[in-house]
Amino acid sequence: MGNRREPRKAMEVSVRIFGTDYRGRMFSEIVTTVDVSHNGVQVRGVKTQLKLDEIVGLTYGKNKVHFRVKWAGEPGSPSEGQIGLIKLAPEKPLWDFALPSGATDTFSFATENRRRYTRVKCSISVEIHPVEEPVIWGKASDLSEGGCFVEMPIPLKVAAGFEIALWLGETKLRLQGEVVSSAPGFGIGVRFVNISPQDRDILQQHIVSITQASEISLAVESQESTKPHEITRNAATQEWFCVRCLRRSDHVSQQDAERELSQFDCTVPQEKC
Repeated sequence: MGNRREPRKAMEVSVRIFGTDYRGRMFSEIVTTVDVSHNGVQVRGVKTQLKLDEIVGLTYGKNKVHFRVKWAGEPGSPSEGQIGLIKLAPEKPLWDFALPSGATDTFSFATENRRRYTRVKCSISVEIHPVEEPVIWGKASDLSEGGCFVEMPIPLKVAAGFEIALWLGETKLRLQGEVVSSAPGFGIGVRFVNISPQDRDILQQHIVSITQASEISLAVESQESTKPHEITRNAATQEWFCVRCLRRSDHVSQQDAERELSQFDCTVPQEKC
């Protein structure tokens, strides 16, 4: 028995799944969702054989988002043709229906998450130096001590080795990398090879800084959401402003300002005589 990060909603809708199979060949199929969460989805009816941690895309309506394969049902088992996917970019919308939120739920499945290192979302410039080939510029969208995902439209082949340079703030960290997954139109999963203790320390410090910055940002957003709207008056124009939402009332009188700003949950302070 394990814990999901978030509750899921039973929902059956048709989606298109596409990417490359375990042999590196491109595929595209129409499949059906089983359950959906903000950051994951389970689908059934998948005929293509996929590798774990492979990157695939899902299209629903006009939206397209890429996911990582976290588990796949064994052939001949009741879960054959089903796969579990985790969204690589949680901020990108895919669904047009409401999803549940709240405490984690429980589930059981034979396949465990074998990832050794926790990944954090980021936006880091990288340079990839393939052997005897031009330098490739890209952007890492997640990072861990063990590797990263580099976005690029034309990805390198699986097992390709190269030197990779990551811009961590003002530090340019050079490492050896290897492609462990490749998705045309999306990018590559990179595993860091033979990383030194010193370089690992630099990575750890940067990952900690990203995590702390994210926590601070969430705390600030939470505090801001509970603050009352503040109203001030421009002495020159005699117009009322909501400081938080930057709404303005073009009416001079306080009564008109209250009526104008009430639709934005703003309260105009009483003027002192």
